[in-house]
Amino acid sequence: MADQPKLRLGVNIDHVATVRNARGGAYPDPLRAAKIAEKAGADGITAHLREDRRHISDADIEGLMDVLSVPLNFEMAATDEMQQIALRHKPHAVCIVPEKREERTTEGGLEVAREENKLAHFIAPLREAGSRVSIFIAAERAQIEAANRIGAEVIELHTGAYCDAYAEGRWEEADAELSKLRDMSVFAASLGLEVHAGHGLTYDTVTPVAAFPEVRELNIGHFLIGEAIFLGLEPAIAEMRRLMDKAREG
Repeated sequence: MADQPKLRLGVNIDHVATVRNARGGAYPDPLRAAKIAEKAGADGITAHLREDRRHISDADIEGLMDVLSVPLNFEMAATDEMQQIALRHKPHAVCIVPEKREERTTEGGLEVAREENKLAHFIAPLREAGSRVSIFIAAERAQIEAANRIGAEVIELHTGAYCDAYAEGRWEEADAELSKLRDMSVFAASLGLEVHAGHGLTYDTVTPVAAFPEVRELNIGHFLIGEAIFLGLEPAIAEMRRLMDKAREG
């Protein structure tokens, strides 16, 4: 397994902004967190600009585009406002995610199969502008096939169900969800899609997913920001990087 491509780590900095916004000031600075993440071994930075701006702000996106030396993965809902922002900044990657105002965090994957025509037209200008388009979806064959049909280059499989089952000690369910993620990673790669994964991953749950040879990138945020309270941001990210690399080595 030593000749596999390096598994990339995208660090999501949304919740640095959550802490900042709790007091309405300038600290902690998500841009500073992004630069620390780069130093710690992150291969990219992920930021979700929500419609209600609950964490990442428009100014954060502008700042990230200016200071980053690694790619920015711009997460966004499929709205006209977000499309215009993405077209203005032209980030390396755009990940289309579902979004509901009442949710605390992204609760599931995008319903691509029911919105194929709309999403195909939505992502076309983004691809023409030079951004790689990723679709955040559940590990379901119908959703993967639909993402492929609309012209997405990348899918990101939602690992939340697996991580939740593991955290709650529902071992059979966790194993079943992991098997589904494994099978759908293989299926997506067979269609020529690049496979990413993320949501809820921790030190305890990352190894099996990182070991899937078809997965090229993991995007991890909330857990790392939480661990940073105890370890510091750079050591927290470095430990995740170490576990990912170890899993990849077999």
